[in-house]
Amino acid sequence: MRTKTKLSAAVLGVATAGAFVLSSGGASGHGYTDLPISRQKLCQNGTVANCGDIQWEPQSVEGPKGFPAAGPADGQICNGGVSRFAQLSSPMTPSGAAWPTTRVTGGQSYTFRWQFTAMHATTDFKYYVTKPGWNQNHALSRSDLNLTPFLTVPYNGQRPPATLSHSGTLPSGLSGHHVIVAVWTIADTGNAFYACSDVTF
Repeated sequence: MRTKTKLSAAVLGVATAGAFVLSSGGASGHGYTDLPISRQKLCQNGTVANCGDIQWEPQSVEGPKGFPAAGPADGQICNGGVSRFAQLSSPMTPSGAAWPTTRVTGGQSYTFRWQFTAMHATTDFKYYVTKPGWNQNHALSRSDLNLTPFLTVPYNGQRPPATLSHSGTLPSGLSGHHVIVAVWTIADTGNAFYACSDVTF
C-alpha cells in the first residue's frame, strides 16, 4: 500500500513556491492550496484587497487537527480558528463582494495543488465540500459541509516537496457556488492547516 503511485503525487517545481520565502518564520504556518485557488492565496496575490495579515502569510492558517470531530470551531473553519485571519471565514470579501470562484465540473478528475514553505511530516490530505442548499450567508459551519471527505490522500508520515499535486474525482450532483475545504494534517504535532476554495460547479 505504501507505493508512490498510490498517491498520484507529482512535484511541479513552479516558481510560485519561491515567492513566499519571506514568510514570518517561527511557529507560524507553512502551507496553502493554489489549485483551486484558496481565499488566502487570493488575498496574497492582491485579487482580494484589505485582507489584513493573511496577505503576508497565506501559509499560516494553522489550527487544531482532527477535523471534523475536532479542529476549528464552526464559523472559524476557513481561518483555522486564528482570529487575525478572521476575514477568511467571512461569507463576503472585505470589500463586500463575493469571493472569486474557480469553475470545476462534478464527476471529473481535478488536480489539487499545495505550496509549502515548511515541509512537515504528514498524516494525510483531506478534502470536504459544501452540501446542496448550504447557507452561503454566514461563516462556514460543519452543518454546511458533507463531513465525509470526497478525497483522502494518505502520506504515511512523509514530508512533501515544496509543491505537491494530487488528483481526485470531484463529487457529482452539485451546481452553483460551493466551498472546498482542504485539510493538511501534520503527523508530529497537534495541528493541521486549512484552506477554503470557492468554486462554481
